[in-house]
Amino acid sequence: MDFDPAGVKVTNMKLDLLPKVCYDNSIPHRTGATEMKRIMIIEDEPALRDELSVLLQNAGYEPIAVTDYDNVSEQMKVADADLILLDINLPNVNGETLLQDFRKEHDTPVIMLTSRTTEIDEVLSMSYGADDYITKPFSMEELTFRIEAILRRVRGKKNKESSIYKIGKFTFDTQKQILSTPEKQTKLTTKESELLGLLCAHANEILQRDFALKTIWIDDNYFNARSMDVYITKLRKHLKEDESIEIINIHGKGYKLITPEAES
Repeated sequence: MDFDPAGVKVTNMKLDLLPKVCYDNSIPHRTGATEMKRIMIIEDEPALRDELSVLLQNAGYEPIAVTDYDNVSEQMKVADADLILLDINLPNVNGETLLQDFRKEHDTPVIMLTSRTTEIDEVLSMSYGADDYITKPFSMEELTFRIEAILRRVRGKKNKESSIYKIGKFTFDTQKQILSTPEKQTKLTTKESELLGLLCAHANEILQRDFALKTIWIDDNYFNARSMDVYITKLRKHLKEDESIEIINIHGKGYKLITPEAES
């Protein structure tokens, strides 16, 4: 089924039974480790939002649909979501701005939903911390695939043993996803952390681009090498305080983390 905001029809849905996020802290708390994954939907097209809610619920997820756009930022922070679907064009607020603010304290995976088709919008979303980007209209099968791919990566990350890398003046904790110096700590996103972990594990060696794509993004065929370049740029910014550290492009092959000491 393809979703087109102008043509979606909603029929035979018990929409009054769907959970909704409210700023009055009425979001239900979760307990236990076997509950459904919670997907927060921030989409202002009512038909598409409700259709997504029902279809995600039928796919085994717990949908949380936002209907109040005056306090979206706060709702994102208290929702305890496992993944967020975030529309770029929202009433009174820009989704990319919301994402940028959210990433200051939270690493919950975010998939951007948009009607925009330009490359610059994709690059901006990824640079602000999006885990993925999907253009309307899209198929439910494609969206579900991307959701499952991201959640699978998160599960795999949580199951890995922690490694501590010393890179120049930085200490990098792969489990906590924290890059730190004596002066400050930086919380990395999941993909940033996984990519930096691979670079550290292959420090002063060539990290093959194809190997990184297959290791981090597994079978996510929608992710491309151009998007990975965005993450390399973000890592360079995180590491710029130490001039002895450099991530260089190896043309036609991949990347190399150059550092005087890269040990685990």
